[in-house]
Amino acid sequence: MLARLILPLLILLPTTVSAAETIDPARIVSAATGDWNKDGSQDLALIVRPAQGSDEDNGIYLYLTGDNGALALKSAIPNKVWGQFELVGQAPSIEALPSGSLLITSQNDAIGRDRWEQKLTVAYRNFDFVVAGYTYSSYDTLDPDNTAQCDLNVLTGKGKSNDTPITAKGELILLKDWSDDRGQKACGL
Repeated sequence: MLARLILPLLILLPTTVSAAETIDPARIVSAATGDWNKDGSQDLALIVRPAQGSDEDNGIYLYLTGDNGALALKSAIPNKVWGQFELVGQAPSIEALPSGSLLITSQNDAIGRDRWEQKLTVAYRNFDFVVAGYTYSSYDTLDPDNTAQCDLNVLTGKGKSNDTPITAKGELILLKDWSDDRGQKACGL
């Protein structure tokens, strides 16, 4: 069903994101639709692989439906989400949450003994996309006692790390300005 919703929206996408880059539809690896800005119209979020031969991470492209009913690019954030596609268990994904927020997931569940999953909850606030939540978990495949878990409300600065309450500075951080190190530091990981 998601494919039936996304395919017509892709036809409406402008072919050029910026003067420097055209998105080849074959590079789109994950997509979600929802009403990010709560205006009653369906919006679109994409994770796009970098161009072949690039050493950048995947990009996030966020579209809002304009007054004329066409999708308009609100945020183009290249080199933002880690993920590989050669092996199962390393592909990033994006999904719409019932609250109208987005969930961006990256993971390594395939290579090495250190396995991890990271989730960013992204909300539309003050006319831009911000990181509202950060969730991280990891485990060692050879040492069952070597695990880590953190769930942080970035907006309030409250959360839990390894079942211990934590407090960090609550912030309104734009998705384009987010660094995974921020979440790791706040969680003490």
